[in-house]
Amino acid sequence: MSARPPGGARARGPLWALLVPSVLGASLLALLLLPLVAMADYPSWSAYAGALSAPGVWQSLGVTLLASGLALAVTLATGVPLGYLLARRKFRGKTWVHAVVTVPLVVPHLVAGIALLLLFEPSSPLGALALRLGFPVFETIWGAVLVMVYVSASYTVLSSELAFRAVDPSIVETARSLGAGPSEVTASVTLPLAFRGILAGALLSWSRSVSEIGGFLILAYAIYPSSLYTGNVTSPLSIYIYNLYSLGDLAGAAAVSSLLVLVAFLLFLTIRYLESRGTFPWARGELFP
Repeated sequence: MSARPPGGARARGPLWALLVPSVLGASLLALLLLPLVAMADYPSWSAYAGALSAPGVWQSLGVTLLASGLALAVTLATGVPLGYLLARRKFRGKTWVHAVVTVPLVVPHLVAGIALLLLFEPSSPLGALALRLGFPVFETIWGAVLVMVYVSASYTVLSSELAFRAVDPSIVETARSLGAGPSEVTASVTLPLAFRGILAGALLSWSRSVSEIGGFLILAYAIYPSSLYTGNVTSPLSIYIYNLYSLGDLAGAAAVSSLLVLVAFLLFLTIRYLESRGTFPWARGELFP
């Protein structure tokens, strides 16, 4: 038995073991937070009022949220099954599939936009097919969705794979021994247990979609009315902010950027609140420490 300090108090490590991580962690938090504070503080109230009262801002925000929502739906519908296959199945070419999934994480997104443009240009087979089906890609909301899916799907696939790998196989086998079929086990056991990781990947994918700009510069710099979006000509919010900055309106760019940060912040706060209320099928505090 190890000796305990007098009085039953727990032995504590050296002070530096706590101080060093705290200082380093605080430094990173400061680096993450202070630029946002400086950005939010830069515009005057009149600059905020002028920028946020412009109809173009809300049109751009609306089309960005619509496109990112559609992209997230496509990503979940395709990325979660792929993550399941990578986690639970052995097949030839699995290493190549992993490589393809991770390529968008390292390829510059301007390059991704050029690649998508060449694949879906109107004279190409896929581009011509998309036009015939009523889904024009170039400078439409469909092009924005396509870019968002390409740059963000990897996060959902990889997070889903890790979540499915973390499910205890003995629990699955127990459910099967009780007479549950494969589909029932997946729906009632595997998916609920992996849901936390899937949700974390979905949040990362949505965040990456909203923050995209490189692919938009090539494929969706402007968004014209189409079968889904029938409003005025606009652009994704990142392009809108970039245009304000290019025109020398730094205060306006900072005001609209602060709006985007606020929307993302409120979303994460909402997820945190729902988690604290026990809405999700896991112990409180497990998604966010």
